[in-house]
Amino acid sequence: MAAQSSSQQPRVMFRTPEEEEEEEEEEEERPPQRRLSKLTIKYNRRDLQRRLDIEQWMEAQLQLLFDCDQDEEIPELEIDVDELLDLSDSEQRSRLNTLLQQCGKPTEDFINGLLYRIKGIRKMSAQQRK
Repeated sequence: MAAQSSSQQPRVMFRTPEEEEEEEEEEEERPPQRRLSKLTIKYNRRDLQRRLDIEQWMEAQLQLLFDCDQDEEIPELEIDVDELLDLSDSEQRSRLNTLLQQCGKPTEDFINGLLYRIKGIRKMSAQQRK
């Protein structure tokens, strides 16, 4: 067994009350440092819950459309709700039809249901999506 050098072992150092007082005096002499703060975005819980509900609904519906079991993955398909919100109604339908071309089953009910569910949802900014 090789001996470890003392620099690799943890060390505990004790300070005397005089050393602590000196350190406190040095801190008082230094200009106050700005504290780092964290910026948080306030989320509307109702909007987030509504989006989550829509995503869970979409996943369940897509599993039915593509005949996938719970363990199987849906073919590579990304439906971006915010992208859909930027489009007109006819463009939304066209975009969804394009995305669902691989599906062998009728998709009209899914498209109607999704468009109904996303009505009234506010578009999230890029920062909120991260």
